[in-house]
Amino acid sequence: MGIGFYIFNFVGGVTRWIYGSIWRTIANKPKYKFREYIWGPEDSDDIEDGCGHRFVNAIVGAIILMVICFFLTRIQV
Repeated sequence: MGIGFYIFNFVGGVTRWIYGSIWRTIANKPKYKFREYIWGPEDSDDIEDGCGHRFVNAIVGAIILMVICFFLTRIQV
């Protein structure tokens, strides 16, 4: 995996963590730790859990970065 995957994983994990923390606070549900959003659940022995979380993070991170780049290119100075 290249550096881009790690960047997308981190950006997507941060986005999911912020959204999940806000939603779980409003819904009064238990919150997950930040590292669980990045690397998957701690108490799971299933390897697909970690891979699935990292894959979803990479997809979300890529979308978020594309949206940010789109809006940055539309700014006229």
